[in-house]
Amino acid sequence: MNVVVVGGGLAGASAVEELRTLGYTGDITLIGAEPHLPYERPPLSKGVLLGAADPGSVFVHDHQWYDDQQVDVRLGSPVTELDLDRCHVGLDGTTIAYDRLLLATGATPRRLPFPHPGEPVVHLRTLADALYLRPRLTGHVLIVGAGWIGLEVAAAARQVGATVTVVETAPIPLLGVLGPEIAPLFAELHREHGVDLRLGTGVTAIDRGRAELADGSAVDADLVVVGIGAVPDTGLAAAAGLAGDNGVLVDARLRTIDPHVYAAGDVADHDHPLLGRLRVEHWDNAIEQGKHAARTMLGDDAPYVRMPSFFTDQYDLGMEYVGHVGAEGADEVVIRGDVEARVVTALWLRAGRVVAGMHVNDWDAIDPIRRLVGGPADARSRDRHIALPDLVRQP
Repeated sequence: MNVVVVGGGLAGASAVEELRTLGYTGDITLIGAEPHLPYERPPLSKGVLLGAADPGSVFVHDHQWYDDQQVDVRLGSPVTELDLDRCHVGLDGTTIAYDRLLLATGATPRRLPFPHPGEPVVHLRTLADALYLRPRLTGHVLIVGAGWIGLEVAAAARQVGATVTVVETAPIPLLGVLGPEIAPLFAELHREHGVDLRLGTGVTAIDRGRAELADGSAVDADLVVVGIGAVPDTGLAAAAGLAGDNGVLVDARLRTIDPHVYAAGDVADHDHPLLGRLRVEHWDNAIEQGKHAARTMLGDDAPYVRMPSFFTDQYDLGMEYVGHVGAEGADEVVIRGDVEARVVTALWLRAGRVVAGMHVNDWDAIDPIRRLVGGPADARSRDRHIALPDLVRQP
């Protein structure tokens, strides 16, 4: 059997490693559009951007590992053709046949909806982006979008002494993810660190370093960082009829409608057995879906049921989140701890189940949160006087 992995990110690297760990000895080809070996993205907006982490530390494995594992790595080689009938991919004027194909092409940053030629506008998605940004976080930095990337860049910029303005169309940063109960905590955190939050408005134009806002105000910036989300990189899959509106459509086992093709990571629109169809753009999901896709390729028929999770580090705040509230929202949010001191846990409850949980600066809480999410919610779950570890024990 010949396995081809299209996508040189964390999902692809995890799949390759799992295949070899499970004893697969056939051919593996890993194809990446970037010139770098697969690497982890979370440090890009944290340690690498701050200069606290060596850029070389982000790589999953070095060249020698891939050589030792007999993996044919093709870097800087975007795949331009996917032929499902002949089971091959095309790149650089050549074709590579496959028996099993994993699409792990990731996502690309959303762009501003208006032209800005010659303006100092950048995104943070790749290692090259982080290395470009790091020495330029000076003067006045304008960040468009107060999602996770935008706020992490804001924290990094403030920590190196830049003046920072963040523009966000929502009334509170992270409102759609954390809801009105928890999201204000992050707004206050950034205000305390001197970030100028311009909320409920957006950028309508950028001209010669001056950003015009929808509320009639303007911001003069030396650098504009855009963090308004990402879209799945489905060009290859869409041309082959494998993509929907929100990624490559896969079933519970990460299989596409083609029996030879699978998808994992940021690009996979997964039919989760417990949560329904969703696409997740986080570190943990890339690792675990990559591994699961490898197992499915080798004949494992188990569905992928792991709950999504993600984390962030901003200033002296660390947060970990497990689960998925989704568009339906929650019936109730149960908060334990001290919000003002920013040592907090929260459980999101809906229809008698714990659908998500998180902690802020309460590092011992993540294990019980993982055990609670997806399980039943009852009167004990709502009792704020019962510590989380006690909730996972029988009364």
